[in-house]
Formats: sequence, C-alpha cells, structure tokens
Amino acid sequence: MSTMNQTPSGERLHITIFGRRNSGKSSLINALTRQKLAIVSDVPGTTTDPVAKAMEILPIGPVVVTDTAGIDDIGDLGKLRVEKTLRVLEKTDLAVLVVVSGTTPGEFEEDLAVKVKERKIPMVVVANKIDIDPDSVAIETWAKSKNLPFVAVSATTAENIEGLKSALISSAPEGFAEPTIIGDLIQPGDIVVLVVPIDKAAPKGRLILPQVMTLRDALDHDAYAVVVKERELKSCLASLNRKPKLVITDSQVFMKVDADTPKDIWMTSFSILMARYKGNLDEFVEGAKALRRLKPGSCILISEGCTHHRQGDDIGTVQIPRWLRQSIGGDLEFGFSSGIDFPPDFNKYDLIIHCGACTLNRREVMYRQQQAKEAGIPMTNYGVVLAYVHGILDRALEPFPLAKLMWEDKDEPASKPKVRVARTIN
Repeated sequence: MSTMNQTPSGERLHITIFGRRNSGKSSLINALTRQKLAIVSDVPGTTTDPVAKAMEILPIGPVVVTDTAGIDDIGDLGKLRVEKTLRVLEKTDLAVLVVVSGTTPGEFEEDLAVKVKERKIPMVVVANKIDIDPDSVAIETWAKSKNLPFVAVSATTAENIEGLKSALISSAPEGFAEPTIIGDLIQPGDIVVLVVPIDKAAPKGRLILPQVMTLRDALDHDAYAVVVKERELKSCLASLNRKPKLVITDSQVFMKVDADTPKDIWMTSFSILMARYKGNLDEFVEGAKALRRLKPGSCILISEGCTHHRQGDDIGTVQIPRWLRQSIGGDLEFGFSSGIDFPPDFNKYDLIIHCGACTLNRREVMYRQQQAKEAGIPMTNYGVVLAYVHGILDRALEPFPLAKLMWEDKDEPASKPKVRVARTIN
C-alpha cells in the first residue's frame, strides 16, 4: 500500500485550486499529478462542485487537492457554486489562483485575494496557458503588488510545472502537518501506556483512528508503547521496572483508569489529545468554563464534523445531553449539526460542544473556533466535556500546564458534577 493511501486526509497538506471558468484548473491538477484525475473540457463550468482528491505530488508528499467551480460562475446555480467554492477556504492550507495568461486579474481575483488574506492562507498565483499566449506580465505585476509568489506555466505541455511544484513547496505553511500528538510530552525511552477497551462496540479487527495515531506518534518519538485493556492496567503498571511517563485512556473507562493510575503519573485521554492536536486546547478549556454556568433552559449546540451511522446510545445526541442534564439537575435545550457546514448562525446558543474532529483538518477546527470566538459563544469539545462530567478534568489536563491553569482560574462559580456515566465510545 502506498503512502498516499495510508495517510489520513486530516494529515495531508490541503491545496485548493481557484480560478475562473475554463482557466485550466482541472488540467493543472492533471499536470501536477501526471495523471488524468480531473475531468477536462473546453466547456466553461465543467467542474460544478468542489472535488477533493487525495494524491501524492512528488516531492511534496501526500496532499489533498481540491478542484473548484469557477469563481466567476453566473446565474442562481452559479452563485451557489461560488459559495461552495469559497467555503473550501475553511479547510485550505495552501491556495492556488489560476489566471489565463494574456489576461488581467479583475474583481473576481481581487475578491478571492481579500478572502485568502483575511484567513492568513498562503497563495500562489499561476498564469496558465502560456503555450497559447506567453504574455503574463499583467498577472505577474498584480501578484507582486500583493506580495504573492508567481509562476507561469502551461498545463497542456507541462512547461514549468516543476517550477510550480517548487513554488508550492516554498509557500506551504511552516509545519503544515498537524502538531505532534504526544511527541512534545515524552523523551526517547519513556514508557507510554495506552488503555484501549475492547468490547462489542469496538471496531472488529482494528483500533479506532486516534488510538492508531497516538501509538504511531509514540513509536515515531522512540518511546516504549504498551497497549492494554482497562482491566489489565493495574497489573501492567506493577510489572514495569519503572513508572511510565504517561497513561492515555479511552474516555469510556476514565474512572477505572483514574483509580488504577498512581497520582504521580500523568494520565489523560485520547480525546483530550485529539482536542489539542486538531484545535486549540487552551481555547477549548476556556470555553468549557461555560459548563459551570449552565442552568435549566440553557441552549447548547452539539456539532459534529461528519455524518455517521448513529448507535442507539449515541455519544453526541444521547449521552452528552443526558450527562449535562444530570449535572445541572434540570432540562436543557439542544441543537445539533453535522457535516462539513458549520451552522451560519449560532447566536442563540450558550455553548458549542464540538466532536473530536477525526475527519477534519486542523485549519477547519481552528476556523470554527475562530467563528465561535468572534460571535462571543464559548466553544469546547467532546474530550474536554467527557473529562468534566467524570469529574477528573483537572487531572486530565496535568500534562498541559497552561490549559490546566486556565481551568483552575475559577472566574465563574464552579460545580463538580458527579454523574453516573455509562460506557461510551471515544
């Protein structure tokens, strides 16, 4: 199996190709990959919706390239397509603006440049079709006026495609890959114990993605990784000739792992780690302070980044609402959203609780956090909430001093929920 197929979408550099209809966006993707992955036609508007393709662009490595509808699309349907195109900015790490050589950038390109700058996304300007008209001076001048890198290419003949690849490499944000999961918490030779419950709800024959990613990260940083089920943790710790640096547990067995792990050993959860890995943990913890202010009648939005088959005791729609109602001793109002579109209006909510974002990349999660912040709505996530309702958020944050300090800054009246929690799926 190739690296391209092994690398999860959230771990790849997300490159989005923008441009007017028939500017050669799809042809450019094919030239970059040396494969016919995108449909090419002389008819304007062939690409009607954003189409994301996981691929490998050497020497960049695993990427997701998104082909979009023209930013100059017209008509009622065209406007909807442009809206979809611009929403892709929320998950874009690197933008590529394609302009036909021999033309001059206009209002559509100006508008896109403003939106990209607002989101602090690096962008490369490409003059395409130089085999037809080599005069790209106007485009280059426009790009330089905005301090944007410029490349002139022909997607048809592949002229200067290598130059474009170099520009992409140079423009990719530093450390575009997601931050390390536990690499900054451990040293080579440290022992890390991963507690992984195996029951009828666990995926048959495999571990869930956060568990696999954490295990790989431990190995990548030359730690000794020990994987046990919750009932074996106590004997495992007793058998080690030195104490582990970190015990990481699935949230469904928080209480048992907390009881079995000595207090001088760090203990946290996969979900807390993913909250930090996918977004800003400090801001999630700050948002969690709103949990202390909840009262009967408070309105909470539970938002998930994907759509999935829900089990009867679903974590987002059933368990978290039940625990929070128990913790405040009264009824709450809940709203729910799922999929790639974050609700456009959430001002009626007192708190947003987001999922672990397994299918989203870091930029998407950070953008959603920013949207909530600008609206003045506190936002936290499943991992933080799960630790809170178990009454052990303080301990789960011990490896993260700043986040723990923020949580201990009790600027609102605190409550310590002691609810009886059922086994959950992290």
